[in-house]
Amino acid sequence: MFVFNLKDYAQLTKMRLASLVVFSAAMTFLLGSGDSIDWVKFAWLLTGGVLITGSSNAFNQIMERELDKLMERTSNRPLPDYRMSLTEAYAVALVSGLGGSFILYYFVNFYSGILGTIALFSYVFAYTPLKRITPFAVFVGAIPGAIPTALGYIAATNTLSFEAFILFALQFFWQFPHFWAIAWVVNDDYLKAGFELLPTRKRDKGSAMQTVVYTLALLPVSIMPWLVKLSGVYSMVVLVIMALWFLYKALVLYNECSIEAARKLMFASFVYLPIVLIALVLDKI
Repeated sequence: MFVFNLKDYAQLTKMRLASLVVFSAAMTFLLGSGDSIDWVKFAWLLTGGVLITGSSNAFNQIMERELDKLMERTSNRPLPDYRMSLTEAYAVALVSGLGGSFILYYFVNFYSGILGTIALFSYVFAYTPLKRITPFAVFVGAIPGAIPTALGYIAATNTLSFEAFILFALQFFWQFPHFWAIAWVVNDDYLKAGFELLPTRKRDKGSAMQTVVYTLALLPVSIMPWLVKLSGVYSMVVLVIMALWFLYKALVLYNECSIEAARKLMFASFVYLPIVLIALVLDKI
């Protein structure tokens, strides 16, 4: 029996997270559009992106519904809390996935449809099952997580380009300190479900050092948009400053190896990405 509950659907598809993911695609679409913005295509991109991301999140919760019961932070989700049937969850996930893929293929462009489909399948069938097997799952998950920045630019330009790859790299490397900071904070809860997602599986100097290394990689990536004339010198300065600030937070985590330091790095990651993407767009105006 289907009982329509908007709040449960939003929780199943992680709509707040989906909105943040689509924000990246929206910003890079504007960046790629320059002075000529196709607002109709922009609207289709947002719609398709939200549906694809929502579908990925829903399938993830379907596959992990028994594990979600074990963790405090996920036990009140619709499936483990029995507020939604498995059939209904599958229906939401399938309709969202098929609808989002069709929209990106038909109303945006072929490349966007391909990338959206790759993001969906790699998140559901690669990242999700790997989470209980190896910390390498974070690397795998960073690929679909970074696709939206490339997808938005490709949606605007209708071409696969080196610039799109640079934007992909920016969000790809950002995800490691972002996700590992979260994993550090909630590691005890993760362990209840058998998730050992920190690089060394522990809150130690090794995990902190790998976090520093991936954060450090953002420095050369921050200069690349300027080198290929994707952005100007002003945004490059903003990107470098933000990367240095982000790196400082990662170094504090390495020095202290504390949950509080990880929490500050996590919040820094929430600030870093929107400021960087907005700076790139504003430098083009």
